[in-house]
Amino acid sequence: MKNYLNFESEIKNLEIELDKLKDPYNQEGLSEVDTQNISKLQNEIDSRLKDIYSNLDSWQTTLVARHEDRPKAKHFIDNLFEDFISLSGDRFYAEDQSVICGFAKFENKSVLVIGQEKGEDLETRIERNFGMMRPEGYRKTIRLMKLANKFRIPVISFIDTPGAYPGVGAEERGQAEAIARSIECCMELTVPTISIIIGEGGSGGAIALASSNKVIMLENAIYSVISPEGCATILWRDPKKTLEASKAMKLSAKDLYDLKVIDEIISEPLGGAHRDKDLILDNVRSSIRKNLDFFLDMDKEEILLQRKNKFLSIGRSKGFISKSKISDKLVMDTNILDNFINKFLNYKNYIIIILIALILATLFYFL
Repeated sequence: MKNYLNFESEIKNLEIELDKLKDPYNQEGLSEVDTQNISKLQNEIDSRLKDIYSNLDSWQTTLVARHEDRPKAKHFIDNLFEDFISLSGDRFYAEDQSVICGFAKFENKSVLVIGQEKGEDLETRIERNFGMMRPEGYRKTIRLMKLANKFRIPVISFIDTPGAYPGVGAEERGQAEAIARSIECCMELTVPTISIIIGEGGSGGAIALASSNKVIMLENAIYSVISPEGCATILWRDPKKTLEASKAMKLSAKDLYDLKVIDEIISEPLGGAHRDKDLILDNVRSSIRKNLDFFLDMDKEEILLQRKNKFLSIGRSKGFISKSKISDKLVMDTNILDNFINKFLNYKNYIIIILIALILATLFYFL
């Protein structure tokens, strides 16, 4: 049974009518398929889908990104990679079912695959904690990313989470520290890292794995610091102002590409990724292939520098500073006076001792 969003009611009615035409033997008085009407109705559905999905607002895009039939990380892992070996546990506390990790082959190249998995039905969604990772999940990914870095294996991540799990137990086990460590690990890797946001990219739960050389989004995915409902509740004290919040946050792929927060948009089939899962697999496969080839001739220092400069450049072109030269180091440029002051502060104890000794020597000389 297909699931429809609230703005797809017209599409729903047309597709119900189309299904009846394709199966005329369940209707009285009909005994053959009316191919002409089927073709006409299919063209009308395609036309309506094009009109609707070419004019989605930010909140409607959010609803599409959350669509329950949308392909999840497990679907991409099962169909894009070969010889996938799932690895479990963080070696500290437990296994986190909300994230799938393991080594695999992509077109005969070894890769580490990480996927935030929401689950397909109620049972698996509860088991996967609706894609909300706990500290042990982030520590598991850190362990495997370091292992991949040791053996020069690229990292590919599929991001799909409303955010990190906000439960008391997760906070007691160091949720914030685990996210910070994951971001630090991602930034320090010297192997190519590619993150693909396939649905929701929510808050620190997403950025913990999306601090990559290439950040890619599906056309109808979202990437934001907070959910539209949460933003509306904080700013307007009204969770119903989700449209205003989603517009203000610029969470769509197009907005983020214009702001140079992401590097690429993968086009989706007409009506969303859930309507043609084979086509979206082909599009994602092509993107991964192209981006892995981009780093083929880079050494580890160049890969690290590319990632560092990518994040340093975010906000430079459309912020308060119109033009800014990106430095190849993560320290602030200082002038001669600043350098002198810093040197003085670093060695002030030694300077004070030397000055006291000189004063005492001068006094003894004249006395």
